[in-house]
Amino acid sequence: MKAQILDGKLVASQIRNQIKDIIEKQFKPENLQPGLVAVIVGDNPASRIYVNSKAKACEEVGITSKIIALEESISQTELLNLIQQLNDNPVYNGILIQQPLPAHINAEKINESINPDKDVDGFHPVNLGKLLIGDDGFKPCTPYGIIKLLQHYKIELSGKDVVVIGRSNIVGKPLAAMLIQKNKETNSTVTICHSYTRDISKYTREADIVIAALGKAEFLNADMIKEGSVVVDVGINRIEDLNSNKGYRIIGDVKFDEVSEKAAFITPVPGGVGPMTIAMLLYNTLIASSKFYGIDINVQNFN
Repeated sequence: MKAQILDGKLVASQIRNQIKDIIEKQFKPENLQPGLVAVIVGDNPASRIYVNSKAKACEEVGITSKIIALEESISQTELLNLIQQLNDNPVYNGILIQQPLPAHINAEKINESINPDKDVDGFHPVNLGKLLIGDDGFKPCTPYGIIKLLQHYKIELSGKDVVVIGRSNIVGKPLAAMLIQKNKETNSTVTICHSYTRDISKYTREADIVIAALGKAEFLNADMIKEGSVVVDVGINRIEDLNSNKGYRIIGDVKFDEVSEKAAFITPVPGGVGPMTIAMLLYNTLIASSKFYGIDINVQNFN
């Protein structure tokens, strides 16, 4: 059996087209435009690529965007002052602080300083708290994108056994919180595995859905899953490849070739979760803007 590909690039494109259509029909006639500002600290090449791709995506759907690049030596106080200015700036409805931050800056304090109504990354304690109790707030983009992708392919989550490998604050923990919610979309039974879990295979072999988000190249192999399961690969790992023009290639946390022979559904890397993350960032920015401007959007229309 060859697994069906969960094409995040395709689904993300559809969501982006819906966002663009809403902006064209509901914002532009009122001379309004959603806005997102991204702040990057230091000169991390990967972070710059991510931020630039987000800015490009904004431009394509009609969201005004700005990138603020800061020296790595900036103090935490200076960064906090900048965020306060952005909180007060009505042009930008969404604020994104690109992670990781330099060691001398406390990421938690930075996240807490963002106005929760502009926290389109979904990392503010207020939004994480709302997520935990099932209240309405901004959801972290990668977990949100994963669930939207599964829903698009009509993969049932209710009552299913889901194993999440990884317990990061960005993916693992919020994803588990979303999956266990008592609603028509999720209702899953969730197990989180991590670096201290004894025999991860014991859990993954019983799972209906396995989500690998541990940041270890090709960790999950075919022997670790059951026949016909769903495998979601969140990993982005750069490995040397002398045959590539770049000198490297990107692979996930899953041994794609062998796992795809056993799973029923699988996400590729690249082209799976990554595009969905950006799509949900745009979606969150659209929602933040609609609330700020008082524009009613029918979110049920989104995939």
